[in-house]
Amino acid sequence: MIKIGMMIVDRYEILEKIGTGGMSDVYKSKDHKLNRYVAVKVLKQEFSENANFVSKFRVEAQAAAGLMHPNIVNVYDVGEENDVYFIVMELVEGITLKKYIERKARLSVKEAISIAIQVSMGIEAAHNNHIIHRDIKPQNIIISKEGKVKVTDFGIAKAATSNTITSNVMGSVHYTSPEQARGGYSDEKSDIYSLGITMFEMLTGRVPFNGETTVAIAIKHIQEPLPSPREYVSEIPISVEQIVFKCCQKSPDRRYQTMGDLIVDLKQSLINPDEDFVKMVNPDEEASTRMITDKDMVQIKKQSVKRDSMDEALRLKKDVRRKYQEEDEEEEDEEDVIGDEEEEDVEDDIDDEEEEYDSKMERVTTVLAVVAALLIGCIVLFLVGKTLGILPFGGEKEKTEESTEEESGKVEMPKVVGRQIEEVKTELLGLGLMPEIAYKETDEYEAGLVLECNIGIGQMVDSKTDITLTVSAGASGVEVPNVVGMSTAQGVSNLEQKGFVVNKTESYDAEVAKGDIISQSPEAGIKAPSGSAVTIRISQGAEDNKVRVPNLIGISEMDAMAAITENGLVVGSVTEINHEDESLNGLVCYQSYSVGSYVDQGTAIDLQVSLGPKQGTYSFNGSIEAPSAAEDPEYREGLDVTVTIDTADGVQLLNTSTASFPISVNYTGIRSATGTVTFTYMVTTDAITDTNPETGEVTTTEGTSVQKTIARELQFTPES
Repeated sequence: MIKIGMMIVDRYEILEKIGTGGMSDVYKSKDHKLNRYVAVKVLKQEFSENANFVSKFRVEAQAAAGLMHPNIVNVYDVGEENDVYFIVMELVEGITLKKYIERKARLSVKEAISIAIQVSMGIEAAHNNHIIHRDIKPQNIIISKEGKVKVTDFGIAKAATSNTITSNVMGSVHYTSPEQARGGYSDEKSDIYSLGITMFEMLTGRVPFNGETTVAIAIKHIQEPLPSPREYVSEIPISVEQIVFKCCQKSPDRRYQTMGDLIVDLKQSLINPDEDFVKMVNPDEEASTRMITDKDMVQIKKQSVKRDSMDEALRLKKDVRRKYQEEDEEEEDEEDVIGDEEEEDVEDDIDDEEEEYDSKMERVTTVLAVVAALLIGCIVLFLVGKTLGILPFGGEKEKTEESTEEESGKVEMPKVVGRQIEEVKTELLGLGLMPEIAYKETDEYEAGLVLECNIGIGQMVDSKTDITLTVSAGASGVEVPNVVGMSTAQGVSNLEQKGFVVNKTESYDAEVAKGDIISQSPEAGIKAPSGSAVTIRISQGAEDNKVRVPNLIGISEMDAMAAITENGLVVGSVTEINHEDESLNGLVCYQSYSVGSYVDQGTAIDLQVSLGPKQGTYSFNGSIEAPSAAEDPEYREGLDVTVTIDTADGVQLLNTSTASFPISVNYTGIRSATGTVTFTYMVTTDAITDTNPETGEVTTTEGTSVQKTIARELQFTPES
């Protein structure tokens, strides 16, 4: 029994009770050994008497004691005295997130995201140490007086989930993941689900699922779709809504797979709250049947060739081994015992294999294998002789042609006129050609279209040749400011303020101070489309030991990282963006330093990986009217109607029951152009009274109830 003023293990003095929970009581205490105030959490009596629970609790609490992170209430000590089991923790002066939400009704979006990031960082540290909380909820999150957010109760949750205990002990079922509600296996992604529910409550001031019993709430977690937080607070940005949806997916495979992934999106939502950048993962779609592309077919053929070659080698090896085995049997047919047990196993295996193969097929296989080996040998000899010039034909001629081509360093000019400039730039840089861009204002051609080129299609030109391209600026271009001679920071700022994207390249110039801009393309005064790229050449001063930036456009993220590292550079930030060129899907579409520029060793190269073209979205803002007489003459005002709205791609926007119409709705970020509103209700026919004219007997037939379903097509409005 804990009393105020008592000492635990002659070290911790109990000062006052500061909290209580389903499994424990918390006391403010003084650590006389280290002369500091701490929080001592003492297990309640019913759990202290459960040896299995205590054992698991001690193991988990000791593991949690190894966690040290600014966003975790750190555990200092775990112990027991006279059947009193306790945890000594950091004392945090503040209130729980639950009380904070209750005081403010709901939090602002920025405040909620800031708290979520800090909570995520604390949980991530635990997950990295293979510790799962399993009971994330606002009651277990503390906000200190300094505004620091800390997660508490690590170590107690797993012990609790390992025992049959009542729901009031485990805390609220409102934050439990579907797999926990089923009593199944839970892992890091269960914490992500609970954090998603916590974010929902921070943003709206309410939990998404409620019910009269814990069982009813648990069933809703398993079966019912999560309502949109924007139904309750319309100003919540779409990115934040999508983050909550992804955290709270029913299937763990569709949620964020790590806290690190969640943190990245949370930070991005602070910068670009209205962008729909959250990637929803559907394992069913990823595993569905799809058309084989030409690239896939090439890869399959390569793998098939490798596999066939390996199978052939194995067959040949098996035939040779069988041949030697038969010879050994003829020579040693009088011996009955082989001394080594391993040799007996090998012989048995070979005998089994011989029974599986038809002798005729074996002979055919052997002949084919020998023929294949001879052919391969001849081809190898031919290639070696051709390369070394031993053979009297072809070798010297082709070698001379190859040498001439390498020495010339020429490339064939591709078709550029009539194509988009970004696509052309990527191809020219890949060929080692340097595009110089001049814009021409015109209303005849769309912005970004290449109109002229100083080199004709098919001409052979030296690599590193400057290619001058004239590009359409559209009907209303933006004048490119003059940034030559400015510092890099000032020049980039001026260009970005005008709406241009800046590409940087570097070169040596003893006459221009290091870091200043030598030249720009397009030149100052030319009108170019807003959002187009302006390349600035930055001085590196007098020539020094620099590293040349490789071409990373059009290769995978992993290959780009490898190329950056091999060239003595460092990988900077890697972000995913929408890019109009479908051929770059999943590949690098932007690098922060241009190909061929010279930079210091260790320079960070930022990359952008293409997510493909940005998909259009739609909105729906209006009223849903009751079924009309034309749709159903039997519909009567006041009937209880279930109304659902589904998009053409299967997303349900609304599922509600009402007897009052019209229903006001407002949805944004819809991926389909059309949808369907469905009305489902019961109609009861009137009772029929019939009188028999002969007997005068009156009979009454009661009315019948019939379920009616009315569907109405919806057309959504494209978003700009």
